[in-house]
Order: sequence, then structure tokens, then C-alpha cells
Amino acid sequence: MEIKGKTAVITGATGRLTGSIVLELAKAGANCICIYNKNSTQAKKLSRKLGTKSIFIQADLTVPGNIEKIFAEIKKFPVPQILINAAAVFEKKPIENIDYEYIRQTFDVNFAAAIIITQKFVELVRQKIKSKQKPAAKIINIADITVQKPPAGFSIYCASKAALIAATKSLAKELAPDFTVNAVSPGIINWQKNITAKQKKKILAHIPAGRTGKPPEVAQAVKFLIENDYITGQIINVDGGRTV
Repeated sequence: MEIKGKTAVITGATGRLTGSIVLELAKAGANCICIYNKNSTQAKKLSRKLGTKSIFIQADLTVPGNIEKIFAEIKKFPVPQILINAAAVFEKKPIENIDYEYIRQTFDVNFAAAIIITQKFVELVRQKIKSKQKPAAKIINIADITVQKPPAGFSIYCASKAALIAATKSLAKELAPDFTVNAVSPGIINWQKNITAKQKKKILAHIPAGRTGKPPEVAQAVKFLIENDYITGQIINVDGGRTV
């Protein structure tokens, strides 16, 4: 799919990683509809970089009715043909500290919101785009390589991302040939807070590339999946070879 002139919806748009995806798509000529929750300061900074071909919509995706409001706003713009589900919460939580609220919050943001947004996106595309060219639209979910090698203390986060990967593969079959559905799984892009130099060294020893990734490298993988019309149901690891 040619990105230039297309409209893209990106959730979690103010994150450091997702911000790079937004910039990459804008650089390729996409009009970006950026959904974010709390970081208004970053939204303003990013908006200035993007220029006039973007809008920012603030919304908590876990609040019932907010997704419907988002799509009511989206309908005022050219029909989107690209969806990037990147909104996520990431928190270490040992088993003794896990409760229902934490599980619900993690799955609501990392999984449920992505599925409902995908549902609304598919409905809109099917209503508005009648082109015979297939695929008509692209869906890309941002997953995580921790699904393959879950670290201690992240059981719920990893489970939520595993659910997203399973849905990616199922939806790729269900929505073909009108949509391609893929996922990008980043490795270590930004270090966690309070990580020690010793811990960093230990982790880097398991990465063949010998370094952490850069946000633009993940963004380029997203761009590649949008531009390629014959890839669907795939999980692209951008991890420097860590999962090899």
C-alpha cells in the first residue's frame, strides 16, 4: 500500500516508541490521527513536528463510550486505511501484589481496547471504501518479544501481549483479503527505570546485535508492513536477534 495521502489512526501516540512511528508515517506522507491519554505536553511537541496533517485526540481507552466518541471525530476526516494499535501499560508486578483491578487495567489497555478499536476501524473501512483493490486497509499491533521469553514479575503484561498476538493471527484469517493484520514485537528499546549497569550488561550479552534497539528501527518495520501487501498474520521481531 502506498502510504502517501493515506490516513492513519495511531493509539498511544505520545509514547517514545510510538512517537517515532507517528513521525515515520508522517514523513512518508500519511495524515495522522493520534490518540493519547494523559501526556498533553508531548502531544503538543509532536504536533509541532507533524505540521497540519495531524490531529491529536485525548481519550482514556478504558472508559466505556470513549472509543465511540473517537470514531465520531475520526469520521470528520478522510477514511483511515491504516490502524496502529500501540497503546499499552507496562508495569512489573510480582504475584503477591496482583489483584483484579491490576489485571483488568492491563488487559483493558493492552488487549481489549485494541480489539474494540479494530472492530470500529473495520466497520468504517467496510462502509466507506468500495475499491476492488485488495487489501483496502492495514492493521498493525505493537506486541513485545517478552511473550516468547517472559521475564519474572511481568506475568500479566506478557499475558496481555500474548492475547494480542493470538488475536493478530486469528484476525488475519478472518479479515482477509480486505485487510492485512500483523504485529511488530520490539525487543529492548528503552531501558526500564532503576536498571543497574550490571543488569544491562547481562541482558546485552543475550542480544547478538550487542545493543538496544532504536525507536526509528521499530517504526521502519511498521512502515515495511504497511507497504507490503502480501504479508499478513505475521509477528515481526525487532530485537537484535534476542529471540534467536
